Amino acid sequence: MTKADIVENIYESLGITKKDISDVVDSVFEIMKGEILNKNNVKISGFGNFDVKVRGRRIGRNPKTGVETVIEPRTVVVFRPSQIFKEEVNA
Repeated sequence: MTKADIVENIYESLGITKKDISDVVDSVFEIMKGEILNKNNVKISGFGNFDVKVRGRRIGRNPKTGVETVIEPRTVVVFRPSQIFKEEVNA
């Protein structure tokens, strides 16, 4: 599903102009992105959490050659679905 598909689905169910819907969807994603870039977690009730985590420095191995290499610390975003969402997926 793409952002255009989301806009189309909302348009079909609400009948608001696609331009207005697109602006709202863009705003929601920009707000979420801004919070994540500021290293804040984003929680959407009934859907899940986007958690910002810092992965520490570690030793990795190239699976092809077996050569060890250092993987530097980095910040990652992890999605954890809510319990309600998990139950709906597994139903």
